[in-house]
Amino acid sequence: MPAVATWLKLDNAAKIYPPNTTRRWQSMFRLSVTLTEDVDPDLLAQAQERTLARMPSFACRLRWGAFWYYLEHLEGAPPICEDTANPMLPLNTRENRGFMYRLLYWHERIAVEFFHAACDGTGGMTFLLTLVNEYLRLAHGVDVSPARFILSMDDEPSPEEQEDAFQRYAGTVPNNRKEERAYHVHGSRVPGGRIILTCGTVPTDPLRAKAKEYGVTMGVFLNGLLLWSIHQHQLAERSKHRRTQPVKICVPINLRALFPSKTLRNFSAFFNPGIDSRLGEYSFQEILTQLTHYMGQHVNDKELASWMAYNVGAERNPLVRITPLFVKKLALMIAFRMQGDEYSSTTLSNLGLVQLPPEMANFVDRIDFFLGRANKRRCNATATSFGGRTFIDFSRTFVEADIERRFFSELVRMGIPVQVESNQEVN
Repeated sequence: MPAVATWLKLDNAAKIYPPNTTRRWQSMFRLSVTLTEDVDPDLLAQAQERTLARMPSFACRLRWGAFWYYLEHLEGAPPICEDTANPMLPLNTRENRGFMYRLLYWHERIAVEFFHAACDGTGGMTFLLTLVNEYLRLAHGVDVSPARFILSMDDEPSPEEQEDAFQRYAGTVPNNRKEERAYHVHGSRVPGGRIILTCGTVPTDPLRAKAKEYGVTMGVFLNGLLLWSIHQHQLAERSKHRRTQPVKICVPINLRALFPSKTLRNFSAFFNPGIDSRLGEYSFQEILTQLTHYMGQHVNDKELASWMAYNVGAERNPLVRITPLFVKKLALMIAFRMQGDEYSSTTLSNLGLVQLPPEMANFVDRIDFFLGRANKRRCNATATSFGGRTFIDFSRTFVEADIERRFFSELVRMGIPVQVESNQEVN
């Protein structure tokens, strides 16, 4: 068995998160699988230990040296806790033994909440489904072949699974996309730092058929509908300045689809297509056309390699490399405060279709994906399809539910049934 690395450099995308973490805020996201039976926490603990041995990049804690943050390998595993009513709070490193994720369960549900410095949605889903597969093997003898998001426990961890793929695929011509600041929905903050989660369950086939009717993919359809919902909210603003700000949606792109990499760490790009509200009201069809043209023009290997070249350029600079960490930390904090979420009104992260081997799928009822608290984009969404249903999960930190209400109501108006659940308390 190959020796496990005692430390790893942070990947390029992860570097922005540690300097901007506070006691109240940390960039988190959550993935969960709901089984058809109650979870046995003892078996889950065994499955976690084996999964960490197979995926050692998750068995790490964040450390810092004179010049950079880095990841240090940890022995053991984090504690397994019952799920909480207020999810995705910043990790308590003492309670969590330093690990950059927390593992939770509640009745039939297994959930993992990740610090974004550890991985992106694809890496997180691979960890969760590999863990669930091992749990089902222990509980029921389920034995499935490796698949997308499921690694074999019989394989050794590979260096490519732990690489910083940005460094490998960055081009030679850097390109910095300069953008305008975007419109943001305002509302009454949820007291106590809570986050409101709303899940709409939609049958996948009618949703896909409706997208085809508009001549777009299901991903573009969902992004366009969320952008339209925020634009409709913006039209009611009293301030002319806020009515005419651009409305933009952050669209994460899984770079593994264009650059062959098995990395389990961060390897995603972000585009912010949108509409210029100064030009008047946009119809839903016009928004779909804007998104289709934008993504068709920009999502290609050449432009993405150039985007990566710009992002990795600073850390390759000899002067930056020898700059003390406290100076880098200050610069990253300023950059995040000045930009961060400023250039998009919302996010919709689409993990797409999750297909499980039949032996495993028989024990899985649903799969959910939630984004954590954001500094500016206080209402975000995700989409995951499994078992003939698409789960559209919203997270927000203000009380008013106007955006998801418009979103789901429009789906119903189009003839697509929606079942909505939320943790929001109704007074």
